[in-house]
Amino acid sequence: MALDKERPALVISSDALNAHSLDMCVVPISTVEPKSFSLRPRLKAGEGGLDRDSWVKCDQVTTIEKARAVYPPLGSLSKTSLTRVEEAIKRSLDLA
Repeated sequence: MALDKERPALVISSDALNAHSLDMCVVPISTVEPKSFSLRPRLKAGEGGLDRDSWVKCDQVTTIEKARAVYPPLGSLSKTSLTRVEEAIKRSLDLA
């Protein structure tokens, strides 16, 4: 699946994998609020360097070529937000 446009994304692949692979695993982030969709945790404006409230599209885990990534990173997420994202990814992949 290709991302439909340039957008922020959360890198979820491990540092070890990122160091040795040409691809990285990401979860796209959108500013479009979902309609009662629990697999898209909300991030408040300012978190992770985002300038608007946004939602992590945990139902759309994908890979991109590292060359397509825009650097430097916007920021990082709190432990609480990372836990919510992790749980939503597990539910979306039926791993929970």
